[in-house]
Amino acid sequence: MNTVIVTGAAGFAGCNLTEKLIEHGYTVYAILRPGSGHNKRLEPLLTGGRLNCIELDISDISALPDTLAPCKPDTFYHLAWVGGRDDFKVQYDNIGDTINALEAASALGCTRFICTGSQAEYGITDKTQTEDMMPNPFSAYGAAKTAAMYLSKRRAEQLGLQWIWGRIFSLYGKYEPEHTLVRYVINSLKNGEEPHVTPGLQNWDYLDAGDCAEALIALGEHGKAGEIYNIANGDFRPLKEFIEIIARSVNTSRAAAFDPHKNAEGSSVPTIHYDKTAEAIVSLQPSVDKIKRDTGWKARVRFGE
Repeated sequence: MNTVIVTGAAGFAGCNLTEKLIEHGYTVYAILRPGSGHNKRLEPLLTGGRLNCIELDISDISALPDTLAPCKPDTFYHLAWVGGRDDFKVQYDNIGDTINALEAASALGCTRFICTGSQAEYGITDKTQTEDMMPNPFSAYGAAKTAAMYLSKRRAEQLGLQWIWGRIFSLYGKYEPEHTLVRYVINSLKNGEEPHVTPGLQNWDYLDAGDCAEALIALGEHGKAGEIYNIANGDFRPLKEFIEIIARSVNTSRAAAFDPHKNAEGSSVPTIHYDKTAEAIVSLQPSVDKIKRDTGWKARVRFGE
């Protein structure tokens, strides 16, 4: 298993995966969004001869077999996904793009199809999120991921492809977008500003993007076909603790401002709004026992590092 395809290869998770695959000795065909400014991230990898970049919009992924012939890849990593969390039309289109990517993988002769899901599939729950938990998404994004999971699994069975679904939880690290909470707090503190955040009392889980890439590679090499795996750190804790770790790491005395408010009865209670469509706290408490057991993978980068 030496040649792989990666869609979304210049994105946050995708670029980390592409770099790690090259480090592991794979030949990678990176499918890139035409004209994206992120594509230049991969330029330093081109000199080694193991990276092949192909600009092809995900909506045109059905054309990939003709583009790559006579390439014979082993594994297809599908990470490409676009659109806002409640952009219904675009999220709906992502489902079809996933099925088209799966069929392209089959036409190319791939034996494995690794697709990335999301913590958003679980929705709001106060229980530990295990892979056998029934999905309960509340956003169009989470619902589309869930639909793509069920439909791609069935289509893979029909095509005789080994299918694996990796549900990615919150990532941070190299190539992280500027709009994340981690980047917001870091940038505010570095600029001498006081970040204003919610009380952060819900549990959260952060995984280094490089560790996520290693998890995806482990699934490609050792994951069991037909299975769903959480890709997370597993060391969840109240979100406020992560923010305090950031403050200490940035080496500043300025603390984040935690702003509780009063409810109708006058008691001080925090309210967290992570999604405008929900009036409940999203809490992440993922189990990673399954991926550790089946592949031997475990997170290695501590958040404070």
